Amino acid sequence: MAQPLSEQTVAIVKATAPVLQEHGVAITTRMYERLFVNEEVKAMFDQAAQVSGEQPRRLAAAILAYAQNVDKLQNLTAPVQRMVQRHVETGVKAEHYPYVADALLPAIRDVLGDAASDEVLAAWGEAYWFLADILIGKEADAYAQLEAAE
Repeated sequence: MAQPLSEQTVAIVKATAPVLQEHGVAITTRMYERLFVNEEVKAMFDQAAQVSGEQPRRLAAAILAYAQNVDKLQNLTAPVQRMVQRHVETGVKAEHYPYVADALLPAIRDVLGDAASDEVLAAWGEAYWFLADILIGKEADAYAQLEAAE
C-alpha cells in the first residue's frame, strides 16, 4: 500500500477543488490532447466519447471528487470500483499510468498558467500516484480473478 499523502498535499489538493470545478473540463480536454499523441494509448479510448466531450467531463468530475474527498477516501469506494472495472474492460495496465501523469500535470499548467505553481503540481503529482497505486493494485487483483476464472 502506498504511503499516506502528506498533510501539505492533502491541504493543497483540497484547496484546488474550486479551481477544478471551474477549469476541470479544460484541463482534462488538454490532457487528452497531450495523451493522444501516443496512438497506442489513443486506441484504448472510445473516440466518440472524446468528440462528444463525455470522457473529459467524466474525468473532470472524477478528479474534482478526488480533490474534495482526498482526506476521506472511503467516500470514493464505489467510483474507484467502477473505474477499476472500466480499466480492466479496456485493458489498462500499470505501464499506462505514467503516460497519463505525463499528460495531466502539464495540462494543469497549460490551462492554469502561473496559478499552477511548482508546489501545486508537486502536490497533484503525489496525489495522482497515490490514487494510481490504489487503482493499479485493485486492477491487478481483478485481472488475476479473470485469469483464474478462465
